[in-house]
Amino acid sequence: MSRIGNKPIQIPSGVKINIAGMMINVTGPKGSMGREIRPEVTLVEEGGSLLVQCNDDSNRTNAFSGLTRSLVSNMVDGVSKGFQRKLVIEGVGYRASVAGDVLTLNVGYSNPVEFGLPNGVSAVVDKTSITLDGIDKELLGLTAAKIRNIRKPEPYKGKGIRYEDERIVRKAGKSAGKGK
Repeated sequence: MSRIGNKPIQIPSGVKINIAGMMINVTGPKGSMGREIRPEVTLVEEGGSLLVQCNDDSNRTNAFSGLTRSLVSNMVDGVSKGFQRKLVIEGVGYRASVAGDVLTLNVGYSNPVEFGLPNGVSAVVDKTSITLDGIDKELLGLTAAKIRNIRKPEPYKGKGIRYEDERIVRKAGKSAGKGK
């Protein structure tokens, strides 16, 4: 049995959960989210927690129970607390600005790159850092990955857009690699 799938999901105060067939809707102070769940698992609300139960004992269903538990837990956390992802811009003259839902990046190309933020994700720019906020962890991570892909950090000088907690492994340059 999946260890993650067995853990109950604690429902904080102010969060309402509505289960209708294969659809789950979670509403909280930050917003609401909905998702269709797999037919192999069943969600049961008991007291102040939510349990994921398998409909049979196969390995596939076991895997889906852990996945469903993680997805629903992220929905509950998102509507109650929200999620945040931070990106850091490194490089001389590299900068970013945000106007409405358009993020403009000057990262070494001849023209600035304009990136349209999806609905549900907001950005705050502070000189060389971009802070993304949202209630959907999946969408937030995907948006951060797309922004990072605009100018990936390079291994020689470390220039580019990286996650705040990402460590870039630096390489020695051409002349530093030669030994006498």
